[in-house]
Amino acid sequence: MANELMTPPASVRPRFLARSKLREVLDQRVETYFARSGRDPRGGARLILKSAVFLGWAVSSYLLLLLWASTAWLTVPLAASLGLALAGIGFSVMHDGGHGAFSRRPWLNRLSAGVLDLIGGSSYFWRQKHNVLHHTFTNLDGIDDDLDAGPFLRLAPTQQLRWFHRFQSWYEIPLLGFLAAKWTLLDDWVTLGRAKIGDSPVPRPRGWDSAQLVGGKLFFLTWALVVPLLLHPLFVVLGVFALTAVVTGITLGIVFQLAHVVEETLITKAPATGERLERPWVEHQLATTADFAPHSRLITWYVGGLNFQVEHHLFPRVSHVHYRAVSRIVREVCQELGVAHLRHETLRGALKSHFRCLGQLGRPAPLAPAL
Repeated sequence: MANELMTPPASVRPRFLARSKLREVLDQRVETYFARSGRDPRGGARLILKSAVFLGWAVSSYLLLLLWASTAWLTVPLAASLGLALAGIGFSVMHDGGHGAFSRRPWLNRLSAGVLDLIGGSSYFWRQKHNVLHHTFTNLDGIDDDLDAGPFLRLAPTQQLRWFHRFQSWYEIPLLGFLAAKWTLLDDWVTLGRAKIGDSPVPRPRGWDSAQLVGGKLFFLTWALVVPLLLHPLFVVLGVFALTAVVTGITLGIVFQLAHVVEETLITKAPATGERLERPWVEHQLATTADFAPHSRLITWYVGGLNFQVEHHLFPRVSHVHYRAVSRIVREVCQELGVAHLRHETLRGALKSHFRCLGQLGRPAPLAPAL
């Protein structure tokens, strides 16, 4: 069940060590859990209901902004609410669909994944960037594009160190505020033009995928800018757009950073094409990924179980509604076989570790002691 993803292009495909006993035991235990419990590994009705809540949250926030908010005291919290709702849709609706974990019905997975196109992203390029490059080659600088925030952030010890990186733990959060707008308005078009994500070639969309990309962008710009401009002044519309995008970007950025860019996780340079990595694929995921705040049901609900990031990386086709149960199995197997399962018990602990990691990456590596 682990790593059921699209095949990466050969030009970006280092090789992992052979399948390990750990992977075999994990797959067997998780499959046994679902067989004995009679539960569907996909989200099913629970996820459909949750999706309706998030979509209703976003639509109601938008309509209240459009038709009711008349003062800053109403507009600002509603714009923040819309930003949180859009991030939540990404976490809890689109993400499962993009991994085929929303439902056993392929059309329902495509529909839920396609919600990303309606809120400004591209489900086509997201599959390439997230499913192929990030999930397969997690924290390998040069392939995992999630580590590429240059020149503004240094997220890997193999990246160029600039003088201002010493301050990156202070300016990262404001910088993440630009993430959503940059993604929706610029990044997908740059990827389309270059046919690359970072240095990794990706096929350009064709047919329906191309129509979905262009149509989704037009739909997003229509509801986010054109329709509000019919009812409100330009400066108000742009201000609401900016605040909503800032809240969305910070929320998305922080959640994913806490899973991979913390003190305990391995961040390293990708080996040359065809060379073998030091670990099998499952051991690599466990070394590069961390859970956080596993006891908080509110955080788990809002972030779509992505605080159980280890379990998500090991079993991407299992819906996030099962991650808490799967996590107990993963921790048990790791303890039995003597493999570390990285986890921060609280959100605060994960944030501290992340910002300490940024501070360390922003400074030159200490010199090795002389022999």
